[in-house]
Amino acid sequence: MTTGWSLFVIILTIANILACFWLLRWTSKPRTASEKIGGGADTGHVWDKDLREYNNPLPKWWLWLFYITIAFGLLYLAFYPGLGNFAGLGGWTQAGQYERERAAVEARAATLLAPLAALPVAELVNNEQAMSAAHNLFQQNCAQCHGSDGGGAVGFPNLRDADWQWGSDADSVVATIAGGRVAAMPPWSAVIGEPGVEDVVAYVQTLGGQQADATKAAAGQVHFQTLCSACHGIDGKGNPLLGAPDLTDQTWLYGGDAATLKQTVMNGRNGQMPAWGDKLGEQRVKLLAAYVTKLAAGR
Repeated sequence: MTTGWSLFVIILTIANILACFWLLRWTSKPRTASEKIGGGADTGHVWDKDLREYNNPLPKWWLWLFYITIAFGLLYLAFYPGLGNFAGLGGWTQAGQYERERAAVEARAATLLAPLAALPVAELVNNEQAMSAAHNLFQQNCAQCHGSDGGGAVGFPNLRDADWQWGSDADSVVATIAGGRVAAMPPWSAVIGEPGVEDVVAYVQTLGGQQADATKAAAGQVHFQTLCSACHGIDGKGNPLLGAPDLTDQTWLYGGDAATLKQTVMNGRNGQMPAWGDKLGEQRVKLLAAYVTKLAAGR
């Protein structure tokens, strides 16, 4: 905030507080003889011939509550930020409080996780304390995409099955969580045209055990071996090193029906798994790796 805007905020805020104080003082002073002797001034408003409206002063306790509120506001603005660029006498900032609270939480977490630090992923799977902590980590960081039960959604892998796009061993799972993954399926419509795309879809359907036009599937096999086998393999079983999925099982990240497969082959797909290593740290990444491994094993 510039100095000019800061002064504007300070002057406007203080002026409003002082105006409230002046208004209270002005309205509490008696201005007629009847008010001075304790009575309220007759406003002249009468209803039903005998119901009169008087301008009675506020009760003293009520008036003092307003004064206390004004005093509190002044003290607050003196010790905490609120007057433009003035940081307050207490030096408080929301970022500083967040860091202090975060440090306290991290200290407690370090005490909790210390006994688990030396355990490998395979042992963490069977550790009740580790899985309890990992469950909380999963719900806080992973459930938004993979679901609270790890069942996934369209474009987000199901972590409860045994199908792992990048490998299911402990090191691969840890690497996936810590460093993230970027998967790119290139579009092929410009290379083989829509008829060629439909042929490839028919062949991919036969790889997965679906019914498809035999003539199209035969033509699609040629395209597949020329263009697709470099990633998915000659037999279509995929390559975890490249993140190329197995096309021979019944697991589909975006859907296995003909229309969805056509869209995938024609326009390509781009998926990204964010990296969690810097945010969570090595120990928490290991806990999550053990947790999703346990999910996949159905335990």
